[in-house]
Formats: sequence, C-alpha cells, structure tokens
Amino acid sequence: MVSDTAHQLLDPRPSELSLEAFIDGYGDIYEHSPWVAEAAWRQGLNDAHDAPDALAIKMGQVLEQAPAEQQITVIKAHPDLAGKAALAGELTPDSTREQAGAGLDQCTPEEFTRFKTLNDTYKATFGFPFVIAVKGLDRHAILAAFEARLNNDATTERQTAIEQIIRIAKLRLRARARGD
Repeated sequence: MVSDTAHQLLDPRPSELSLEAFIDGYGDIYEHSPWVAEAAWRQGLNDAHDAPDALAIKMGQVLEQAPAEQQITVIKAHPDLAGKAALAGELTPDSTREQAGAGLDQCTPEEFTRFKTLNDTYKATFGFPFVIAVKGLDRHAILAAFEARLNNDATTERQTAIEQIIRIAKLRLRARARGD
C-alpha cells in the first residue's frame, strides 16, 4: 500500500524555487542546518524533487556525503530528548511537535531523571546528543533504544544518528506535503 503522501507534492514546489526561496521554504528541515538545503539545491532539483520522498533522498545524500565533522555538527544541532530546551519551551516547532507526539512532554519525574542521565551518559560517550526519529515511538521505546545504542562504537553511532536525522527529515517533508 502506498501512502497518500507519496502522491502529494510539496508546496511551494522545490524545483520551481530560487536558492533563497528554497532555503526559506526548506532550510529548516535539517535542524539549524540550512546548508543541507542549499547544497541539495546547488546540485540541481527537477520536478521529481517536488515529491517529499524524492527531496528527502536528495537532501539525505547531501548529509551522507558530508565529512564526518560536518555530520557531527548537524547531530549537535539537535536538542536532547526531554531535555532542558524542551522543558523551557525552546525547541523548534518541528521538534516540539515530534517530542510531544511521542509523549515526551508527559514524562514522570522519574522518567525525566532517566532521560537526563541517559542524555548525559550518551553525550559523554559520543560527544553529541542522542537522536532518534520519535514518530511512532513512545517514551518507553525511546528509552530502550537509548540504552541499546549506548553499546555502539562511535563510528556506528554517528552513522545511526545520521540515518535517524535523514528519517526525521523525510517525516517532516511528508508532513509538509500533507499540510501538517
């Protein structure tokens, strides 16, 4: 079964936009990293990229091909899950919706403490925040993934974080195509 989003087009259509307009419309897909959108546009967009999944693939390739240091900068642009920024209301609108959708805004005090401990341990281990596409997950599944991924080596975890960021971008583009 193909989702309705697969047949929907983004509006404004990426292939019809100037660089400035494309960055204005899609530069926030990757958290605080508009350079990804800029690089995708500079590589060339056609009408196929007006579909969310095709644009997600194009933008994801830009991130996958970036040097490790640049990838780590993108990972570091993501907030801690159920962290201080969330509690203070300082997340981007997309991150706020995503974390709330996973119930992270409804954690018990014990769960917030567990998230803080895992966030701190993870950052001390890898040097960047834990990133996971939370759509379709609840806080218990996220905590389990958090604990499991602490066993990864640094290279595997950087790649896993990049894969999750690309998934987040795809989900954000699909949501925009639906008008969410």
